[in-house]
Amino acid sequence: MTLTTALCSFALVVGLLTLTPGLDTALILRTAALGRRRRAWGVVLGIQTGTLLWGSLTSLGVTALLTASRLGYDALRLGGACYLLWMGARMLWNTRQRVPADTTTPTDEAPTSDPDSWSAGWRQGTLTNLLNPKVGVFYVAVLPQFIPAGAPHFTTGVLLTCVHVTLGLLWSTVLVGFAQALRARLQRPSARRVLDRITGTAIIAFGLRLAADH
Repeated sequence: MTLTTALCSFALVVGLLTLTPGLDTALILRTAALGRRRRAWGVVLGIQTGTLLWGSLTSLGVTALLTASRLGYDALRLGGACYLLWMGARMLWNTRQRVPADTTTPTDEAPTSDPDSWSAGWRQGTLTNLLNPKVGVFYVAVLPQFIPAGAPHFTTGVLLTCVHVTLGLLWSTVLVGFAQALRARLQRPSARRVLDRITGTAIIAFGLRLAADH
Protein backbone atom coordinates (compact mmCIF):
# COMPACT_ATOMS: atom_id res chain seq x y z
CA MET A 1 0.00 0.00 0.00
CA THR A 2 1.39 3.40 -1.01
CA LEU A 3 0.94 6.51 1.11
CA THR A 4 -1.45 8.03 -1.44
CA THR A 5 -3.61 4.91 -1.44
CA ALA A 6 -3.58 4.85 2.36
CA LEU A 7 -4.66 8.49 2.58
CA CYS A 8 -7.52 8.01 0.10
CA SER A 9 -8.73 4.82 1.76
CA PHE A 10 -8.59 6.33 5.23
CA ALA A 11 -10.40 9.45 3.98
CA LEU A 12 -13.22 7.24 2.74
CA VAL A 13 -13.56 5.44 6.08
CA VAL A 14 -13.45 8.52 8.30
CA GLY A 15 -15.55 10.48 5.80
CA LEU A 16 -18.41 8.05 6.28
CA LEU A 17 -17.86 8.23 10.03
CA THR A 18 -17.93 12.03 9.95
CA LEU A 19 -21.21 12.12 8.03
CA THR A 20 -22.90 9.76 10.49
CA PRO A 21 -25.11 11.81 12.86
CA GLY A 22 -23.99 11.60 16.46
CA LEU A 23 -23.16 13.57 19.57
CA ASP A 24 -20.78 15.97 17.79
CA THR A 25 -23.42 16.78 15.17
CA ALA A 26 -26.09 17.46 17.80
CA LEU A 27 -23.78 19.68 19.83
CA ILE A 28 -22.63 21.76 16.85
CA LEU A 29 -26.12 22.19 15.43
CA ARG A 30 -27.64 23.19 18.76
CA THR A 31 -24.91 25.74 19.55
CA ALA A 32 -24.91 27.34 16.10
CA ALA A 33 -28.70 27.33 15.73
CA LEU A 34 -29.03 29.43 18.88
CA GLY A 35 -26.87 32.11 17.26
CA ARG A 36 -23.74 31.44 19.33
CA ARG A 37 -21.39 31.47 16.37
CA ARG A 38 -18.14 31.93 18.33
CA ARG A 39 -19.06 29.19 20.78
CA ALA A 40 -20.09 26.89 17.90
CA TRP A 41 -16.68 27.26 16.25
CA GLY A 42 -15.06 26.74 19.62
CA VAL A 43 -16.95 23.43 19.90
CA VAL A 44 -15.86 22.47 16.37
CA LEU A 45 -12.19 23.20 17.05
CA GLY A 46 -12.38 21.49 20.44
CA ILE A 47 -13.74 18.32 18.86
CA GLN A 48 -10.98 18.35 16.26
CA THR A 49 -8.39 19.01 18.97
CA GLY A 50 -9.58 15.86 20.70
CA THR A 51 -9.42 13.93 17.44
CA LEU A 52 -5.86 15.09 16.81
CA LEU A 53 -4.83 14.08 20.32
CA TRP A 54 -6.40 10.63 19.98
CA GLY A 55 -4.64 10.12 16.64
CA SER A 56 -1.29 11.33 17.98
CA LEU A 57 -1.48 9.15 21.10
CA THR A 58 -2.43 6.15 18.98
CA SER A 59 0.53 6.79 16.69
CA LEU A 60 2.76 6.76 19.78
CA GLY A 61 1.16 3.53 20.96
CA VAL A 62 -0.22 5.11 24.15
CA THR A 63 -3.90 4.42 23.48
CA ALA A 64 -3.16 0.71 23.09
CA LEU A 65 -3.17 0.74 26.90
CA LEU A 66 -6.84 1.71 26.71
CA THR A 67 -7.78 -1.57 25.10
CA ALA A 68 -5.41 -3.56 27.29
CA SER A 69 -6.65 -2.12 30.59
CA ARG A 70 -10.25 -2.86 31.50
CA LEU A 71 -10.00 -0.58 34.52
CA GLY A 72 -8.64 2.32 32.47
CA TYR A 73 -11.29 1.93 29.80
CA ASP A 74 -14.10 1.73 32.34
CA ALA A 75 -12.83 4.75 34.25
CA LEU A 76 -12.75 6.85 31.09
CA ARG A 77 -16.10 5.47 29.94
CA LEU A 78 -17.87 6.26 33.20
CA GLY A 79 -16.22 9.68 33.41
CA GLY A 80 -17.43 10.48 29.90
CA ALA A 81 -20.92 9.19 30.68
CA CYS A 82 -21.15 11.37 33.80
CA TYR A 83 -20.02 14.42 31.82
CA LEU A 84 -22.64 13.83 29.12
CA LEU A 85 -25.39 13.23 31.67
CA TRP A 86 -24.43 16.43 33.48
CA MET A 87 -24.36 18.44 30.25
CA GLY A 88 -27.71 17.10 29.04
CA ALA A 89 -29.35 17.56 32.43
CA ARG A 90 -28.10 21.15 32.61
CA MET A 91 -29.67 21.90 29.22
CA LEU A 92 -32.99 20.48 30.37
CA TRP A 93 -32.79 22.34 33.66
CA ASN A 94 -32.04 25.65 31.94
CA THR A 95 -35.24 25.35 29.91
CA ARG A 96 -37.13 25.60 33.21
CA GLN A 97 -35.20 28.67 34.31
CA ARG A 98 -36.02 30.86 31.34
CA VAL A 99 -38.68 33.50 31.41
CA PRO A 100 -41.98 32.35 29.81
CA ALA A 101 -42.22 33.07 26.10
CA ASP A 102 -45.25 35.39 26.41
CA THR A 103 -43.30 37.84 28.61
CA THR A 104 -40.16 38.04 26.48
CA THR A 105 -39.38 39.42 23.09
CA PRO A 106 -38.21 37.31 20.12
CA THR A 107 -34.79 38.96 20.25
CA ASP A 108 -33.97 38.17 23.88
CA GLU A 109 -30.46 36.87 24.33
CA ALA A 110 -29.61 33.37 25.52
CA PRO A 111 -28.95 32.82 29.23
CA THR A 112 -25.61 34.06 30.48
CA SER A 113 -24.92 30.55 31.87
CA ASP A 114 -24.24 29.43 28.29
CA PRO A 115 -22.33 32.39 26.82
CA ASP A 116 -21.19 32.89 23.24
CA SER A 117 -17.57 32.27 24.20
CA TRP A 118 -14.98 30.63 21.94
CA SER A 119 -12.98 29.30 24.89
CA ALA A 120 -16.06 27.80 26.58
CA GLY A 121 -17.02 26.08 23.33
CA TRP A 122 -13.49 24.78 22.85
CA ARG A 123 -13.42 23.29 26.35
CA GLN A 124 -16.82 21.68 25.81
CA GLY A 125 -15.86 20.18 22.45
CA THR A 126 -12.50 18.92 23.68
CA LEU A 127 -13.92 17.29 26.81
CA THR A 128 -16.77 15.71 24.86
CA ASN A 129 -14.29 14.10 22.48
CA LEU A 130 -11.55 13.08 24.93
CA LEU A 131 -13.99 11.56 27.43
CA ASN A 132 -15.36 9.23 24.78
CA PRO A 133 -13.15 6.11 24.88
CA LYS A 134 -14.82 4.77 21.73
CA VAL A 135 -12.87 7.34 19.71
CA GLY A 136 -9.63 5.96 21.14
CA VAL A 137 -10.67 2.37 20.51
CA PHE A 138 -11.60 3.27 16.93
CA TYR A 139 -8.14 4.72 16.31
CA VAL A 140 -6.39 1.77 17.94
CA ALA A 141 -8.33 -0.67 15.73
CA VAL A 142 -8.29 1.26 12.45
CA LEU A 143 -5.33 3.65 12.20
CA PRO A 144 -2.48 1.04 12.13
CA GLN A 145 -4.14 -0.74 9.20
CA PHE A 146 -3.62 2.32 6.98
CA ILE A 147 0.05 2.93 7.79
CA PRO A 148 2.13 1.52 4.90
CA ALA A 149 4.92 -0.88 5.72
CA GLY A 150 8.19 0.94 6.22
CA ALA A 151 6.54 4.36 6.66
CA PRO A 152 7.37 6.42 9.77
CA HIS A 153 4.69 5.28 12.21
CA PHE A 154 4.15 8.50 14.17
CA THR A 155 4.42 10.91 11.23
CA THR A 156 2.13 8.85 9.01
CA GLY A 157 -0.37 8.36 11.83
CA VAL A 158 -0.57 12.09 12.49
CA LEU A 159 -0.90 12.75 8.74
CA LEU A 160 -3.83 10.33 8.53
CA THR A 161 -5.40 11.96 11.58
CA CYS A 162 -5.10 15.36 9.90
CA VAL A 163 -7.18 13.96 7.04
CA HIS A 164 -9.89 13.13 9.58
CA VAL A 165 -9.60 16.60 11.13
CA THR A 166 -9.84 18.29 7.72
CA LEU A 167 -12.97 16.36 6.78
CA GLY A 168 -14.43 17.13 10.19
CA LEU A 169 -13.82 20.87 9.72
CA LEU A 170 -15.38 20.83 6.26
CA TRP A 171 -18.50 19.00 7.45
CA SER A 172 -18.74 21.24 10.51
CA THR A 173 -18.72 24.29 8.22
CA VAL A 174 -21.75 22.85 6.45
CA LEU A 175 -23.48 22.16 9.79
CA VAL A 176 -22.80 25.64 11.16
CA GLY A 177 -24.05 27.25 7.93
CA PHE A 178 -27.20 25.14 7.98
CA ALA A 179 -27.87 25.94 11.62
CA GLN A 180 -27.30 29.65 11.05
CA ALA A 181 -29.90 29.55 8.28
CA LEU A 182 -32.41 28.25 10.84
CA ARG A 183 -31.56 30.93 13.38
CA ALA A 184 -34.46 33.17 12.38
CA ARG A 185 -36.89 30.37 13.23
CA LEU A 186 -35.31 29.96 16.65
CA GLN A 187 -35.42 33.54 17.85
CA ARG A 188 -38.45 32.97 20.06
CA PRO A 189 -37.57 31.65 23.54
CA SER A 190 -40.17 28.88 23.16
CA ALA A 191 -38.34 27.53 20.09
CA ARG A 192 -35.04 27.69 21.96
CA ARG A 193 -36.50 25.69 24.81
CA VAL A 194 -37.72 23.01 22.42
CA LEU A 195 -34.27 22.79 20.78
CA ASP A 196 -32.53 22.52 24.16
CA ARG A 197 -34.95 19.84 25.31
CA ILE A 198 -34.37 17.78 22.18
CA THR A 199 -30.58 18.20 22.33
CA GLY A 200 -30.40 17.66 26.08
CA THR A 201 -32.44 14.47 25.80
CA ALA A 202 -30.21 13.23 22.97
CA ILE A 203 -27.04 13.94 24.96
CA ILE A 204 -28.44 12.13 28.01
CA ALA A 205 -29.26 9.16 25.75
CA PHE A 206 -25.65 9.14 24.49
CA GLY A 207 -24.43 9.27 28.09
CA LEU A 208 -26.64 6.38 29.19
CA ARG A 209 -25.55 4.31 26.20
CA LEU A 210 -21.89 4.99 27.00
CA ALA A 211 -22.44 4.08 30.67
CA ALA A 212 -24.14 0.81 29.70
CA ASP A 213 -21.52 -0.14 27.10
CA HIS A 214 -19.38 -3.09 28.14
